[in-house]
Amino acid sequence: MAKAREIAEWLGLGPAAGLGGDAELTAVSSIEVATAATVVFATDAKTLARAIASGAGLILAGREFAGPAMDDPRVLAVADARFAFAKVAERMRRREPGTEIHATAVVDESARIGEGTKIAAGCVLGESVVLGRDCEIGPNVTIYAGTVLGDRVQVQAGAVLGSKGFGYVRDRATGAYTLFPQQGTLVIEGDVEIGANTTIDRGALGETRIGAGSKIDNLVHIGHNCVVGRNVIIAAQTGISGSSVVEDGAILGGQVGIGEHATVGRGVILGGGAGVLSGKKMHGEGEVFWGRPARPLKEYLRDLARLKKR
Repeated sequence: MAKAREIAEWLGLGPAAGLGGDAELTAVSSIEVATAATVVFATDAKTLARAIASGAGLILAGREFAGPAMDDPRVLAVADARFAFAKVAERMRRREPGTEIHATAVVDESARIGEGTKIAAGCVLGESVVLGRDCEIGPNVTIYAGTVLGDRVQVQAGAVLGSKGFGYVRDRATGAYTLFPQQGTLVIEGDVEIGANTTIDRGALGETRIGAGSKIDNLVHIGHNCVVGRNVIIAAQTGISGSSVVEDGAILGGQVGIGEHATVGRGVILGGGAGVLSGKKMHGEGEVFWGRPARPLKEYLRDLARLKKR
């Protein structure tokens, strides 16, 4: 809950005198269902006109077209209305300080839980688990021993963090497999979001690490000893094999498959369904790769054109 002037301060604009009056704003909403207690956003002049005609209490509008509407006290001009809207929504979602642990959760005595963190029903936290401040752990999440989560990490229902990796040693004489030690750790840095039923393995002897600000969709698997950088986006049903590296700012589309010991470089974009071979190194910030095996987009499209001509 906040007044419009406070929201302007949240966005680094300073107090905006006379903005929006003294009405309390309690949530964000679409323009279609806006009320005097909600915040909406507009990314073009047509949408801004609709927002002004609505009952919204505050309208975030891009500076490039907000000028003519600035006589409406509900309009706040910002550099990027969509981004500002998301930041306001994030701030409004924050709960008052105080740790909540559901009665059905099983939490080891050695686990440490930061202030403001909420753990939903049916969760299991193992020995020496560490959760930072203001985390949200959804229903039926399992966090294995020794896993460390930073501040403001969000984990959706059914996720499994810190499980044993899939690493085996084969007896050459008999063909039987023995599990290689999976006794490392998993570290998830601050502001990471993890989707429903996603699984992230601990390191074998070292650690698996997910960098700050990365966002991981539902049904993703990340194998042991992987390192995912900061602000990485990973879409649903992607699988990353053990000991692979995904560097800062990379984007992985849905159903991407990455073999072991591969590297996806800083800012690389992998289109949906792309496949990266084991040991492959893909570099070029902003470069788009597609196909199986993944290759630069122009090359991939050229290959498709050749097939079509056959």
